[in-house]
Formats: sequence, structure tokens, C-alpha cells
Amino acid sequence: MSRIVPAAELDLIEQVISEHVEGIGISALEKALQRRLPKPLTRRTLQRRLESLLTDGRITTAGESIALVYRRAPDAMRARLAGSAKAAGRLAPEAYIPISREGTIIRDLVRQPLIHRQPVGYQRTFLEEYEPGVTFYLSEALRGDLHAMGRTSPDDRPAGTYARELMHRLLIDLSWASSRLEGNTYSRLDTQNLIEFGQAAAGKDLLETQMILNHKAAIEMLVEGADQIGFNTFTFLNLHALLSENLLQDEDACGRLRRRPVEISGSVFHPLAMPQVLEDCFRLLLRKAEAIPDPFEQAFFMMVQVPYLQPFEDVNKRVSRLGANIPLFRHNLCPLSFIDVPEQAYVDGTLGVYEFNQVDLLRDVFVWAYERSCQRYLAITQTMAEPDPLRIRYREALSKAVRSIVREGKEPSAQTVQQLAAKLVPANDAVMFAKMVLDALQRLHEGSVARYRLKLSEFQAWKPVRDRHQH
Repeated sequence: MSRIVPAAELDLIEQVISEHVEGIGISALEKALQRRLPKPLTRRTLQRRLESLLTDGRITTAGESIALVYRRAPDAMRARLAGSAKAAGRLAPEAYIPISREGTIIRDLVRQPLIHRQPVGYQRTFLEEYEPGVTFYLSEALRGDLHAMGRTSPDDRPAGTYARELMHRLLIDLSWASSRLEGNTYSRLDTQNLIEFGQAAAGKDLLETQMILNHKAAIEMLVEGADQIGFNTFTFLNLHALLSENLLQDEDACGRLRRRPVEISGSVFHPLAMPQVLEDCFRLLLRKAEAIPDPFEQAFFMMVQVPYLQPFEDVNKRVSRLGANIPLFRHNLCPLSFIDVPEQAYVDGTLGVYEFNQVDLLRDVFVWAYERSCQRYLAITQTMAEPDPLRIRYREALSKAVRSIVREGKEPSAQTVQQLAAKLVPANDAVMFAKMVLDALQRLHEGSVARYRLKLSEFQAWKPVRDRHQH
């Protein structure tokens, strides 16, 4: 859990790399380290260590993709970097956020060495004593501020309307930012290329690529089903299944509550171990979340209680971050993308909940992150055109029509579209709907296929049909 990197661990990794003059790949490096470390590093942890060594100029890379290898940096480069650091006179300051006095106390407590922190178990009363509508992690004044920041429109639009307007940008931002908090090294541009064009970044681990794609699928599920999802087992088990696909050693653990104990590395917190008690707490957690009257309190409650319970074998924090967006999507509030959130601040805030049941630091992170998201998205929407009410009403029918024509390889002719329109919408709207479908088909390109839940390969197979029809 903790992202504080032991210097001895970095030294060992550098030493192993230096023993391979021609370079060493990450798989071979993992095996070499297993023989020298008391506990093996996970692939993501090792990647973070390597990123740190690369940033410090202690190692370099050569090759790309599966041929990528790590080498010890030449002495001249190391000396030059050391000289630059000395000339600077100090290390770069740690990226953090402004925090409250209470948050500062928690940060200092969780930064102590593990040996000075008292081991603790899961405190069920922390959940049981929370009374929806009576207990609040966010004060009334703070909730008022958040509503003022996040309000997108005074009208009563269908659930998920605002998120759908931002869908393309939200897929990239939230997939990238949430993955980055897990140590994923994809850049935002890498993420954009993967989501828009299916192009995996060179030199990145397959697990990182999978993590991004899983986020995309999970966000699409939440946004497209904003009027149906909720704080229930169906939504959260399926959310976990999408986020954890192809990432867990036990595939049967995807979308299921855990049946075995788990540990939190870098923490003295020990989660619940008894499956029956865990299931009872999970259902209680969801019941309480659904009963909370304020969407921002619901969002923060999920960020606090889901990681603390650890209901799944892994991917709990990812579930909590996307789950926190459910009430925001449902109420057409600005979403929470976690853009620019410092990883260490997020980790410290979560540790404060784990080890002390104190939410102050995580609340500081939540509020700062939400303000950042609002600044980003509300500025964007000021330049967006007013949404067409017909497109909102027939959003799903439009998506279905586009998918049908593309997947069946049909020409985008007026006759074909009119036949579909007659089946999908009332007769009085069929003409306008047909125009919408034709316009969508003409504008369809690599960067917009996800909007209609199409694969890039499906669009590429159909595009020549459209081109022949146009000529």
C-alpha cells in the first residue's frame, strides 16, 4: 500500500541490472530478485521501482515492447545527474495538496515507520455506527460548496445526461487517472491512443494495458446504465468483474466477494478474514450507502468504506473510485476524474482510514480532487453546444441503429436508415431520427466508435462500404 520506496530495495534492483551488461528484461529481473528478496515484488511494484531508478538516472532502457531491457546507466550520465542535483541544492518538493490541520496530523502518523505503528484489525462499529442522514463525513457547509461547484444544469434531465455529454473525455481522463493511482505508467496520451485507436503503448506491461481497458469498460457500464445502476450487489459485483478482468490470479474471484484473507502491504491494518462476516458487512455497507440523502456524502462514503472493508481479493480502491461517481452520474453532477491527484496524498488518506478510522486527510483529497475536476469539465462544457433533446430521447435507439448498419456491413443509404427508423421510433419522429442516423454514420470515425459501443475493427471493416456509397 505504501509508496515509500526502501533505498536498499532500489540498490538491489540496480545491482542485479548492472550484472547484465547487455540488459535484462522485466520477467528475467523478477526471477533474479525472487532469489534475493524475502518476499517477491509484484509486477506493478517492480515497475514503480524501475520508474524511480529511471527518473534518478541510475538505469536506462533499450529496445521496445517485449524486447525492452534495462541497463545500468553509464558512469558519465550518473555523474552529470548527481552534479545537477548538487547544484540544485535540494531535492524537488513532494507533490501534495493543501491539507487541513487534522489532515496534517494523520499524514504524520501514517508516515511513521511500520515498527512504530500499532497493528489493528477491521472495526465493524466504524460502519455500523454510521447512520444515513444523521452521520455525515462532509459537513453541511462543505456539501453546499460541493453542490455549487458541481451543478451542471438547473433542469431535470435524465440520469447520466451530463456524463454522456463528456463521455469521450471522461473515458480517457478517469481511466488514466484512476490507473495512475495504482502505479500504472501509461501517460494520458498513451491512454488516449489505446482508447481511441486500440493502440497499446510500446514498452508497457500487458497488465497496464488491461487495467486501462478495464476502466473504459466499467465507466461505459456506469454511464450507459446511469438510470439503472445503484448501490446494490448486482452493480458492484459487475463493476468489480469489469475492473478486474484478466488481472487476478484466480479468475473465479472476478465479480465475487473474497473467500480468503488478504494483506495490505505497507500498512499495519488487517482486513476481515471471515467470509460470512465480510458478506454481511458488504450488504450493510450498500444498504447504508443507498439510504444516504446527499450524493456527495454517498460518493465519499464509498471512498471511505469500500477500501476499508476490502470486499474483493484485489481492485477494491478502483471499485471505490468508480463507485463514488455513481451518485454524481445519477444526479448529473460534474464527475470526479481524480485528474492530478498526487498518489502519495491519496495513499496517506486511505491509510488514515485503515489504521485510525479517521477520514480528515482523505476528505481533503476528495474535496481538492473534486474542485479540480469541476474546473476542468465545467470550463469545457461552457464551449459545448446545447444538447439536442431528440438525441437525448433516442440516444439508445441511435446507438442501436448505427451498430446495426456497421456490424451488418450495410450501406448508409436513406432507404436502409428509414427502414430502421420505422422499427425503432414512433412514426411522428421517424423522419428526424433518420436524419440523425445518417448524420452519425457520415461523421463516424476512429475516435468516435466507442460512443456507439463498436470495436475499431468493426468500423474499419465497414468504412470501405461507406466510402463506396459516397462515391
